[in-house]
Amino acid sequence: MSHFLETGRLVLRAFTTADTDHLLALDNDPEVMRFINGGRPTSRAAIETRVLPPLLHDYPCWRTCGYWAAQERTIGSFVGWFEFRPLDEHSPALVELGYRLSQAAWGHGYATEGSRALIHKGFTDLEVERVTANTMAVNIRSRRVMEKSGLSFVRNFTGDWPEVIEGSEHGEVEYELTRTEWERR
Repeated sequence: MSHFLETGRLVLRAFTTADTDHLLALDNDPEVMRFINGGRPTSRAAIETRVLPPLLHDYPCWRTCGYWAAQERTIGSFVGWFEFRPLDEHSPALVELGYRLSQAAWGHGYATEGSRALIHKGFTDLEVERVTANTMAVNIRSRRVMEKSGLSFVRNFTGDWPEVIEGSEHGEVEYELTRTEWERR
């Protein structure tokens, strides 16, 4: 299995269809999905037809994926996934950072560790110029990860969500880090 990136405690690798059960467990944890869909369950059919295909997609500008399954390095357990994908398939300049980790992985610094490693790789190897990330304004844990990863608050905004979930009335927030800012640190 191809490893995209390794950190001190994580291996980020390409997704395969064999990850369906991992994704099913992750996306059926109400707390994990609280700020995504209000904690509603996801069917196996939805994982197979809606969730997994984008995770398997290769981006022409990198000739590789933009989503990575995250495993604990020493024992190989699935801890979740990271997103580091170009917003334009043909240009690596602007990427979106994201992460979804199992509750068992929360509070161990995995989200920050994986995010920092992806940001470093993006600015040193992948011709990234700007990293952006967003979350619900009330998602304090995710906002803290963005800040600890080096991103800075840019703005509040309101999205056009098809279904209202608890906290969505407070809107969303966007964070970013540019190559210039990263190089200054």
